[in-house]
Amino acid sequence: MAKILLAEDDQNLGFMIQDNLQSLNHEVTWCSDGSQALQSFKSDQYEICLLDVMMPKMDGFELAKNIRDQNEFIPILFLTAKSQEEDRLSGFEIGGDDYITKPFSMKELGYRIQVFLRRNSTSIDSPPTQLIKFGHSSLDTKNLVYSFHDQKQSLTQMEGKLLGMLVQNRNQLVKREDILETIWGENDYFKGRSLDVFITRLRKYLSNDSTLEIKNHHGVGFCLLISGT
Repeated sequence: MAKILLAEDDQNLGFMIQDNLQSLNHEVTWCSDGSQALQSFKSDQYEICLLDVMMPKMDGFELAKNIRDQNEFIPILFLTAKSQEEDRLSGFEIGGDDYITKPFSMKELGYRIQVFLRRNSTSIDSPPTQLIKFGHSSLDTKNLVYSFHDQKQSLTQMEGKLLGMLVQNRNQLVKREDILETIWGENDYFKGRSLDVFITRLRKYLSNDSTLEIKNHHGVGFCLLISGT
């Protein structure tokens, strides 16, 4: 069972999502606008956030920004009717972990939630700190923190999982389809574009460590190169 924050202004859809997730034994707090959802997030503890993009008072993107300011780790899944690529990529740039496009089936939504919960469970069951050193940097896979000397960067779950996958396969090519299947659970065009956004963010985090480079093999995959150590 998970404690879920749902922000959705459509009354029929909001009721349907809440009812279906509660039938799966989840505890769901449903808010009909972004401002109300933010207040609920500040006053309670949740394991995952489901955010509609188009909402009154505060849209889903602005709500996600506020949530990320307070919690770097909680999974954020956008519920969106928008089909524009720019809108989807904006969600990832803000710090969203995934999206699901309306109309969607409750079965698919339940599956996506379970993917995030399994990741949380794996993290909880892992050792208190699993520190992986690479170059002059390190990755704390338990607490999702990237470190370069005394500089620390908190990571989202997706960022941590992606960096961990590259580190574990350091100096080896990791194919795009393998990354997408492992982290996003599916290989499609929009997930591929979101992968590029995450790679850009990781490159920014790693930029101070001159021994590290994420090399792009165009159309094939990525390789974390480590040199000078």
